[in-house]
Amino acid sequence: MAKAGKQSSHTKRDRSSAGKRIVDMARHVVHLVDQSDDPWVDIPSRTLSNVQFNERKRIIEMLDGKQRRFLFSLLGRRGGEGSQAKKFMQTVKVAEKCKTLIDEDITTSLREVFYSLKVPVRDSKELIFYDQEESDPIIEDVEVSVEALREELGIHAEPKGQMVGPMTIIDNGDEINLARSGSGGWGVPSIVEQEVIQFKKSSADFILLVEKGTQWNRFNQDRFWEKHNCMLIHGGGQPPRGVRRLMYRMHHELKLPVYVLVDNDPWGYYIYSVVKQGSINLAFESQRMAIPGARFIGMSSFDAEKFDIPRQIPMPLKDEDTRRAKEILEYPWFQSKPWQKEIKHMLSLGVKLELEVFASKGDFRYITREYAPRKLKEKDWLD
Repeated sequence: MAKAGKQSSHTKRDRSSAGKRIVDMARHVVHLVDQSDDPWVDIPSRTLSNVQFNERKRIIEMLDGKQRRFLFSLLGRRGGEGSQAKKFMQTVKVAEKCKTLIDEDITTSLREVFYSLKVPVRDSKELIFYDQEESDPIIEDVEVSVEALREELGIHAEPKGQMVGPMTIIDNGDEINLARSGSGGWGVPSIVEQEVIQFKKSSADFILLVEKGTQWNRFNQDRFWEKHNCMLIHGGGQPPRGVRRLMYRMHHELKLPVYVLVDNDPWGYYIYSVVKQGSINLAFESQRMAIPGARFIGMSSFDAEKFDIPRQIPMPLKDEDTRRAKEILEYPWFQSKPWQKEIKHMLSLGVKLELEVFASKGDFRYITREYAPRKLKEKDWLD
């Protein structure tokens, strides 16, 4: 039986440190103004060219590339709306809002941050933000600039993901038996740090991440987690930060292996790689989110033949699928021979396999009765 340690104030310390870094950013801007210089902030670049794959750690790490954002610059990639001046102002306003959340020790949603800043610039009819597609990337800019997750800045996303299995947790002071969480499971929150979530006891042997909520429902309904003594979790497609961070904690604190079950298409491959190596956008936090030991148990491009899936069932790859697969084929973290073989085989077949394909066998429970148990028993996975 695995038990968690004492509740810590880790998250509060992180929020306090993030608040101090926001103050440092503000002081830097004020200093430049006092010196009659053009104020600027440096924003770490969240691009493929500014990350590297650390082969020893097996995670994606951010490099030192930065974009300097000036106040007195009306030039941008598209000029006008994309100007550095506007983005500088937006960055400062978001940082200010985050500092308020930290000082008041509260949290809010991405949507509420947007609405709180959908206001006119002083002495102007121009709004700071016109839609959330503008504000979300600026929040990410502030995250990487002050080296803190948005959750540490007091901002959370819409909760997405459910979990069930032989584990009892403490969620914000409430004890919850996840083996008795009903057909919907326990909803994974956006913030899952030790201050909020503690693991009281667990008898699980491993974690199974299922890509889709619909397939998770099948596994839950068939009580796969009970028969195979595992934690069953999903993130509604690409798992959000809360799900990834929670799996990271269970993997490291409870020593639970992680297995990933996704569609056989480029997007499924990428979901697995984000869990395993981290993402480009969050490369600065791979140390706290990536799980290099995670294993890919399917679906594989070789499964159609191995499990006698009728020829008419696989869906043809679309042009976008093919383009994305070729991109992934070049990623440093997909250069192992097994992964090269896997992706090239999918491209050569020109088709993709969804988790739902086993319904074609006339047995809606085939995936839980035959496919997943066989994959685990035979250790038929990619690492």
